[in-house]
Amino acid sequence: MNNQITCMFEMDVRPGMLESFRKVIQQAVSATRQEPGVLIYEYGISDDGQKAYIVERYQADALIPHVDETFAPFAQPFVDHVTFARLTVFGDATAAMRQRLDAFGAVYVKTYAGFDRFPT
Repeated sequence: MNNQITCMFEMDVRPGMLESFRKVIQQAVSATRQEPGVLIYEYGISDDGQKAYIVERYQADALIPHVDETFAPFAQPFVDHVTFARLTVFGDATAAMRQRLDAFGAVYVKTYAGFDRFPT
């Protein structure tokens, strides 16, 4: 886990934007699927459609390329559809990572204990 970064986003979906946001999500997932360093990229939507969540886990060296290259074309469509409410980042985020993630109001948490079953 030392070489991995996990990001957990919570977003408020703008009224009337859920269905078009679902299309943006599908496009972002398709683009991200091509990135071998992305270990988890999973969206969830609350039952009432007012909240959206993303759980992302990266090999540490894959986070910046994801933000700068893959996610960049989706940044404006996201802002058009949601308000970022919370981002919690687990792992040893570098200064360069923090520079990208601070715009989302990131809270950084050092991993204390745990495990995963991903190959290292």
